[in-house]
Amino acid sequence: MALSKEVSQDIFPYLRIYTDGTVERYAGTEVTPPGFDSQTRVLSKDISIISPSARIYRPHDDSITSNQKLPVLIYFHGGAFCIASPAEPIYHRLMNQVASLAKAIVVSVDYRLAPENPLPAAYEDSWAALQWILGGGRGEPWLEEYADFERLFLSGDSAGANITHHLSLRVKKCDLRPNTKVKGIAMIHPYFWGKDPIGNEVGDTIRRAMVEKWWMFVCPSDKGCDDPYINPFVDGAPSLKCVGSENVIIFVAEKDILCDRGKAYYDNLVKSEWQGNAEIVETQGEDHVFHIFNPDCENAHALIKRWASFIS
Repeated sequence: MALSKEVSQDIFPYLRIYTDGTVERYAGTEVTPPGFDSQTRVLSKDISIISPSARIYRPHDDSITSNQKLPVLIYFHGGAFCIASPAEPIYHRLMNQVASLAKAIVVSVDYRLAPENPLPAAYEDSWAALQWILGGGRGEPWLEEYADFERLFLSGDSAGANITHHLSLRVKKCDLRPNTKVKGIAMIHPYFWGKDPIGNEVGDTIRRAMVEKWWMFVCPSDKGCDDPYINPFVDGAPSLKCVGSENVIIFVAEKDILCDRGKAYYDNLVKSEWQGNAEIVETQGEDHVFHIFNPDCENAHALIKRWASFIS
């Protein structure tokens, strides 16, 4: 019997790295094929966008009116920048729900993951996808036929919400399609952090240490947890007045270790010189991305319904 390989790093509960460079992921590896979802009557297919790939969703023709143009949601999944994909069953189910409830085209981006591709790879892939859509999504029939590019939304959960924030700063400087604006940004349980603990982080030393370990793993920067990628309030981070949308909604969960960071983002946004409408929605009694892991609970239905109404 061969000897077991030696472990180099264990990034619980996401993955393990062996001394030979092999990466073994504990989660986020399941795959669901695209197609027609009979429950939501949403169609999906996988597409390629220059560098990143994506899964695109649209409501079936029998659930929309003839020649109806639909809002476009660009979605970035969570997973601490190191696990998951649009094909993972929990995300595939979620995108079907949102596309159906919001009557929207959804483009769920499959960005590269750490440690094989440490940050900023995820940001660059996501930006490439957004640029393609800002440019009209040329070559993709579902976008060319159904998309209303004047109703473009960015959204993500956890690490994906972090990506959404950074793309919103970049899109304000971009004018690839004059009639295209980011109508709204929805951040769900955003993954922001900082060297100095705030709020409920102060007494939760175990989970705080885990979050810090995850971040240093995917972004081994000498700035640590005060890198502007993870701390939007640190000196040197772009001002929140540059957020590139006039409508922002932030979802937080009471028991989430990231809850107070989401609240701080909202507070700093409304106090900045940003000109727009911001809203924060807190779900009591729930933890991080509960709507993904427990999608049939009452609070999950409420969150997804509110999110869909923000888009539609």
